[in-house]
Amino acid sequence: MKKLYGTGVALVTPFKRDGKIDFEGLEKIVKHVVENEVDYLVVLGTTAETSTLKKEEKKNIIECVKNINQKKLPLILGIGGNNTEDIIEKIKNINLDDFFAILSVSPYYNRPSQEGIYQHFKSIVNNTDAKIIIYNVPKRTGSNILPDTVIRLANEFENIVGIKEASGNILQSYKIIEKKPISFSLISGDDFIALPVILGGGDGVISVIAQGFPKKVSEMVSLAKENKIQEAFSIFYKIINMIELIYEEGNPTGIKTLLKILKICNSYVRLPLIRGTSFLEKKIENKLYGKSNN
Repeated sequence: MKKLYGTGVALVTPFKRDGKIDFEGLEKIVKHVVENEVDYLVVLGTTAETSTLKKEEKKNIIECVKNINQKKLPLILGIGGNNTEDIIEKIKNINLDDFFAILSVSPYYNRPSQEGIYQHFKSIVNNTDAKIIIYNVPKRTGSNILPDTVIRLANEFENIVGIKEASGNILQSYKIIEKKPISFSLISGDDFIALPVILGGGDGVISVIAQGFPKKVSEMVSLAKENKIQEAFSIFYKIINMIELIYEEGNPTGIKTLLKILKICNSYVRLPLIRGTSFLEKKIENKLYGKSNN
């Protein structure tokens, strides 16, 4: 079974001042990352502000990305939530022909036990032929998928093909890497620790910062996969401060502020998120164009 390697990009949803989707901005983003050597695209993930999007808007975003991508890169589609039955229905009612896999977040808010998490993903897999990538992001969901649960799912269900691991705990990633099947992908969901995770045997990253610096991040990940450690870290140290800045006022507020400065799309977000402050914008501009970046 084909695995996901390298650099995936968690696409934002650009908005206009009036709150409508900016499809021209979305086209610019997709072209920007596709032309700068990323390996795959994640559509309607957390970074896309999916929880604020209407059903019709999601459908239009999917069609827009598919039309621009023209099957150049694999696509991953975010379909997750905290109602197992509802997720199964959504998966059944969408055409997944153009998607490599579904990225499905661990149930949030209701904070299930490890057995509950296992049964949740088991139910999804038993009701679809689609490949599933688990998404573990405890700071957003309120619960952590422990390595033993991940390994159990990976060993029992062939269609669970990977995990986007965003616990921020390197040791947790290493424990999964140590015991996972060869065909199962461990993908870092955290820009800060992507490099050590890949060097420890991870398969790549689903990145936010790669939306701003696709070529740099793709090169860094490729060098890490080739075990060219010094070269990989030399790129990482050039972008580490920018990674800090884009998360300073939350995601996707920060990355949208960077994309605005790069003249790729506007920085508008939907409530309850708010736009990046002028202070953040100035900091990012200084880091991007200042002497420290030369």
